[in-house]
Amino acid sequence: MWAIMGSGRAIRATRSVERSLAVVTAAVAILLFGFVYIAEEILEGETRGFDEVILLSLRTPGDTARPIGPLWLQEMVRDFTALGSTGVLTVVTLAAVGWLLISRKQRMAGFVLLAVVGGVVLSSLLKIGFARPRPDLVPHAMAVFTLSFPSGHAMMSAVVYLTLGDLLARSQPSLAGKIYFLSLALVLTLLVGCSRVYLGVHWPTDVLAGWAAGASWALMCWLLMGHLQHAGLIEPENVDAANEKDGSDER
Repeated sequence: MWAIMGSGRAIRATRSVERSLAVVTAAVAILLFGFVYIAEEILEGETRGFDEVILLSLRTPGDTARPIGPLWLQEMVRDFTALGSTGVLTVVTLAAVGWLLISRKQRMAGFVLLAVVGGVVLSSLLKIGFARPRPDLVPHAMAVFTLSFPSGHAMMSAVVYLTLGDLLARSQPSLAGKIYFLSLALVLTLLVGCSRVYLGVHWPTDVLAGWAAGASWALMCWLLMGHLQHAGLIEPENVDAANEKDGSDER
């Protein structure tokens, strides 16, 4: 009887994994298609009108040097954009890696670190490959030092926050907990990307492409992490729950 029940749970778990795999794979394909489409349109010069309309709509009429809204809003947006800066993302990543190491999940810590570093390398290569200049339509509301496409802030915030959001979501036993952490990661990613356009340091299509590239990279890391955990090469998020499950299966 216990064997039959265990077999039923195994079948349901397998089907659930297969459905999740299909959904994530489809999402990756859609995001990659979106990135390629945006990149092609940019190379053909088809996005200039769209980019200009969005950038100008966020500037005070008659004074393109001033973003719309009160000064406190501009300062708040600068705070939001800092959430996607190299310094903040480095601190967040190292904090997560440190927590994993303290939790004796060395292989998972290494995986998270490699996922983020891989995203940084990919973002840098894309910027060099496309070499798109920063917007010249409006004055920049803050200093910038790199090329424009794709937005590094948008892409790396997607890589870091979505990867860590998934990690936290997997450790939650309740659906509400999973939704909370994934939603929080998504909101942080959106805030960072939108702030870059508001401050005039990126074309809107830079941010859209950054989101697409970063989210697809994070999703592919999710898939790989799940596969490695299933193979026993990376520790599960909740070791106690995994041990408890193994014990019930043995009974």
